[in-house]
Amino acid sequence: MTLSALPAVPDTDPSTCIFDSFRTAIAKKVSEALPLTIEQVYSGVDYGKKGVDFTIALPRFKLPGKVEELAAKVINKFEPDEWVSSVTHDKAFLHFQLNSESLVRRVLDQVHARTHLTESKKPEYGTNTSGKGKKVIIEYSSPNIAKSFHVGHLRSTIIGAFLSNLYESCGWEVVRMNYLGDWGTQFGLIATGFEKYGSQEELERDAIKHLFDVYVRVNKDAEADPNVKTEAARWFKRMEDGDESALKNWRVWRELSVKKYEEQYDRLNVHFDVYNGESMVGKEWQDKALERLNEMGLISDADGAKIVDLTKWKLQSAVVRKKDGSSIYLTRDIGGAIERYEKYKFDKMIYVVSSQQDLHLAQFFKVLELMEFPWAKTLQHVNYGLVQGMSTRKGTVVFLEQIIKEAADVMFNQMKQNEEKFAAVEDPETTAREIGITGVKIQDMAAKRINNYTFDWSRMLSFEGDTGPYLQYAHVRLASIGRKNPQLLPLPSPELIQTEPLASMPHARDIVFLLGSYPDVIKTALRTHEASGIVTFAFRLSHAISSAWETVIVKGEEDTEKARARLYMYECARDVLAAAMRLLSIRPLERM
Repeated sequence: MTLSALPAVPDTDPSTCIFDSFRTAIAKKVSEALPLTIEQVYSGVDYGKKGVDFTIALPRFKLPGKVEELAAKVINKFEPDEWVSSVTHDKAFLHFQLNSESLVRRVLDQVHARTHLTESKKPEYGTNTSGKGKKVIIEYSSPNIAKSFHVGHLRSTIIGAFLSNLYESCGWEVVRMNYLGDWGTQFGLIATGFEKYGSQEELERDAIKHLFDVYVRVNKDAEADPNVKTEAARWFKRMEDGDESALKNWRVWRELSVKKYEEQYDRLNVHFDVYNGESMVGKEWQDKALERLNEMGLISDADGAKIVDLTKWKLQSAVVRKKDGSSIYLTRDIGGAIERYEKYKFDKMIYVVSSQQDLHLAQFFKVLELMEFPWAKTLQHVNYGLVQGMSTRKGTVVFLEQIIKEAADVMFNQMKQNEEKFAAVEDPETTAREIGITGVKIQDMAAKRINNYTFDWSRMLSFEGDTGPYLQYAHVRLASIGRKNPQLLPLPSPELIQTEPLASMPHARDIVFLLGSYPDVIKTALRTHEASGIVTFAFRLSHAISSAWETVIVKGEEDTEKARARLYMYECARDVLAAAMRLLSIRPLERM
């Protein structure tokens, strides 16, 4: 089918999003009937509500004359073509339907080409190059060494991994950074405690757990004996002063903890380019930051401590140095940001940190702005709400490992209930773990990130409703269509597949329309930093596929051409569902 040429509209790219062409065709028709440019109309072409492809609200253009008269002009001049089949007028709106045959052909071919025929040999459907040439640092997860990996860290890990994938899919160069809490007085405590309770063997087996145990025990001692705290503070001062004998053990603890975390992140399908830490922020920039604030008359003394007064920006006062002269994490954050800019020359830096830290980040950004760093305005805080009720059957969750294990165990027991299917799964342990992790992630990303939510194992790991397991099931079901219809594979090249009959099947058309919208879903997510838009899309697609099972059948369809076209559509749907899952850092399963 040859399609008539369309004018190019700035900031559109039909080669990555075919809906840009359909919207341009609509804009062209309207601009030919009304005194508006194609660009002006294009900006007003929105997705329609149920049953409508695209909609334009006429009042937004503030044209003279009544809406009815303007609508009549467009309708009288309208001729259906290979892009747009009809226009109707409803109150203030013009509703447009796309040419179904073109829609099906163009969308499926684009999904197929941008998934299987790319130069990079990687699936690229949905991606764009809007961030080409730009660099972003995304700081996320950031647990404290020797303290528990709590649910706040889990949220930061999940959201940060998604944002990193998202920026990358929009052409940005992404530096994934884990800023470890690997410095501070608690290390003085651990060093003091390690002399008494430490075990080299336990440390090598599981550094995270062992250091935590030491920390808990020495804290008990400190409650009973104030000398323990004094000794700990002395020990940390030696570390700050660069005393090698005090730093030797600390280095080993840090390295072993990072190694253990890397294994756990790998299970979560999360990775980092850089393990940074509070310990790595040099004193030089912390001192320079204080000097600069002092010169600007922003520092005052309070009881020996140094304070920066931000009350005129409604941000209270912030301590920048304790009275014993040791650093505090606001100063370390300021020094760290300056060092990072020196090293990476980023175009944007995002901190994925809970909303409890809103004030701290606002103060930190404000101080950098007052220090007149031009890049300070490129810093962004992506915040999130709290998780209530995170515990396992054995009690409160302390470690990331417990969360992963619990999710896997619950899922494994659930899978065992269907003996026949369970027997067909090659590696039930890994499969159960993947489905469990999918459950945890989807529950976390399903709503707007600022919302608090209650962690609910039974809801999260159910196959009923919009859950992670349901999403994996939808993908597995799509993956099985080819296996169940080997006579249709391999499919011929797209131009030999007759897609026209799909255009007259409402369920098939619904699926294709959703597939076509995926590149826009990604652009919206980049604007809002919300994973929930991608999650909602994945569920809408899964529901549309589920509705089509009964009518758009492959197995049992006697007409081979029709069966092939349907299989082609389901294969494209699977490609897009898998792409959305990967964007959410989920590994799509083939069987379960």
